[in-house]
Amino acid sequence: MIPKDPVMLLSYINTQLRDNYSNLGALADGLDISESDLQEIVSKLENIGYKYDPRQNSFK
Repeated sequence: MIPKDPVMLLSYINTQLRDNYSNLGALADGLDISESDLQEIVSKLENIGYKYDPRQNSFK
């Protein structure tokens, strides 16, 4: 289950990226997240000031 709270979501997504997935696309495929749901996650994290950094494969 993906957390709804943005701060918990940040922690969950960054942990998944660090431990299991090489990029956002792989995370979406692995967790069966649709493109629209992935965009919603990215938007939630951007709303609290975090942006995806593909070089570091995490939201910073």
